[in-house]
Amino acid sequence: MNTRPPLETTTPPAVLSITFNDDCSCFAVGLDSGFCIFNTATCARRMVRDFNAGVGLVQMMGKANYLGLVGGGRQPKFAGNKLIIWDDSKSKSALDISALTPVRGAQLSKERIVVVLQNSVRVFKFAKPPTLVSAYETANNPQGLCCLSTKRIAFPGRTPGHVQLVEIATGNVSIIPAHSSAIRAIRISPDGELLATASDTGTLIRVWQTSNCARVAELRRGVDPATIFSLAFNPSGTMLACTSDKSTLHIFDVPHPRRPARQAPATPQHHGAAGGPVEGNDGKGKWGVLSKLPLMPRMFSDTYSFASAPFEAGDEPLNGALPLSESTTLGTSRPPKGVIGWLDETTLVVVGAGKDARWEKFVVQEGSDGRRQVGRAGWKRYLGEP
Repeated sequence: MNTRPPLETTTPPAVLSITFNDDCSCFAVGLDSGFCIFNTATCARRMVRDFNAGVGLVQMMGKANYLGLVGGGRQPKFAGNKLIIWDDSKSKSALDISALTPVRGAQLSKERIVVVLQNSVRVFKFAKPPTLVSAYETANNPQGLCCLSTKRIAFPGRTPGHVQLVEIATGNVSIIPAHSSAIRAIRISPDGELLATASDTGTLIRVWQTSNCARVAELRRGVDPATIFSLAFNPSGTMLACTSDKSTLHIFDVPHPRRPARQAPATPQHHGAAGGPVEGNDGKGKWGVLSKLPLMPRMFSDTYSFASAPFEAGDEPLNGALPLSESTTLGTSRPPKGVIGWLDETTLVVVGAGKDARWEKFVVQEGSDGRRQVGRAGWKRYLGEP
């Protein structure tokens, strides 16, 4: 009988969550053993904190030493109903905010702390102790959807498919009836002028002007339903990137109210055989001659992405992964994939969590004929050796 003890094996940590800082220069990952921060452009590891316990969410406050942490995974470092404001310069908690239900998300600025729960959003003044400024009821929000800009906060409304847009200075709330099914993704542009929304259906992305809640664009990701993973504007707000469980990255042109529209190149439009889909110069006319015929379904005349590329989504639920519910601990459901961050006007990265955690860089380029395409410029398994 073999009585020798088994050899010890090192199991690489699993990434539970991914978030970018304000300008996407860094991204933070929550691990089942602590958290790490990486340089977005190079994917070089900048910081690692080993707690020997899980962190389900890491939210950076720009480039400051403060981070918002929520416990997660199978062995959480902190209680799931508590947001810890971590002072990394002192390697300790500076303050915390407790709730009656698990924390689903958080947003930080120098003035405010936004805590996202399953059915509410609470805004606190960044002080010691934190002071509750306002609270809002929401529809079921297991993904913790919320965006914070210098002037506004956006999160799901009380009715599924609606979005609440709060003016921070006045407290005024605007309700946008964005979709007929529950909100799956939202994103405010870096300048705060535009808001992008997508629903559980995942076929249409709508873009709204935040100043008056007018719809400025409706973009078609595809015909088949999909789960939207991430939405992100480039720094000028003139392009929008989208990822989904179709493992495809789409790039759309967006009409910005303060910037001139891009002029499409004056080249002939190509049509596929028998009216098959062909990518147009500007995402319009994707279906060739069919888009010109009267009484055709609207999908034939919709605005599609001007470029697309595959990204690595994988299919690796954590062992015993649970469906998202009010009692689910962060980091115990399917790990996020396809999280987008723009480095500059034409360069973006797509980051995935899980045990096969990948970073991929993509570049939007224009050919000699004026047509644009997006191609992968590099990739890395970022939990490997630094």
